[in-house]
Amino acid sequence: MAQAVELPRNEEGIATALGILKQRFGDRFHTGQAMRDQHAHTTTYIKPQAPDAVVFPTSTKEVSDIIKVCAIHHVPVIGYGTGTSLEGHVNAPAGGICVDLSTMDKILSVNADDLDCVVQPGVTREQLNTYLRDRGLFFPIDPGANASLGGMASTRASGTNAVRYGTMKDNVIALEAVMADGRVIRTAQRAKKTSAGYDLTRLLVGSEGTLGLITEVTLKLQGIPEAIRAARMSFPSIDAACQAVMTTIQYGIPVARIELMDELNVR
Repeated sequence: MAQAVELPRNEEGIATALGILKQRFGDRFHTGQAMRDQHAHTTTYIKPQAPDAVVFPTSTKEVSDIIKVCAIHHVPVIGYGTGTSLEGHVNAPAGGICVDLSTMDKILSVNADDLDCVVQPGVTREQLNTYLRDRGLFFPIDPGANASLGGMASTRASGTNAVRYGTMKDNVIALEAVMADGRVIRTAQRAKKTSAGYDLTRLLVGSEGTLGLITEVTLKLQGIPEAIRAARMSFPSIDAACQAVMTTIQYGIPVARIELMDELNVR
């Protein structure tokens, strides 16, 4: 396991913030070792580094309140979704407060005619697709885990569907986020045609919580295909497999998902 980087801790500021947030959030604020360890554990090879506390907000205002307290007392903030990513960004090398957004799990609206929806960050990919199933729609990004959509936006998730539907950056229309000083911003509207101002949505997608915590996501939806066929093909080399994929795309064949399994993976 790789050695984790240790950073200086602001012990006085952390202690003050812990006291304020404990009073504010009560039983939704946890400092127990088991809970802290759980929120430092991911599948990354980096050694886990637990936060000093974990808090479970239920609204954008509560996220803003948490970040304002941490900003005043110079305490690190770590965003947390479902803990399925590989990047190690939930580690807390200088301690701090882990903001678990899993309790913000409401699907706020579905605009079937416009092929978009608005969700809170704790909604998972499978939860959304189950909700959409009766409408003939689905959200196509599949990173291989039942990740939260806020986390998928934060890490710019992709998956085997990317060959047809793109990655998370291509499917996020707008975001609501709480910035480092507690201010709440919206990066765009639902309008498809817009060229005004900075593309802040693309800046926040993939930022892994370093610019702000995402508290609402507007996503593109797709129609569920009427029929799906799957095929497995063998090739004499990886180059031959890549050439076949390129030829398929050049012919305009609507392939939704492609995955390469080399000899080592198969074995």
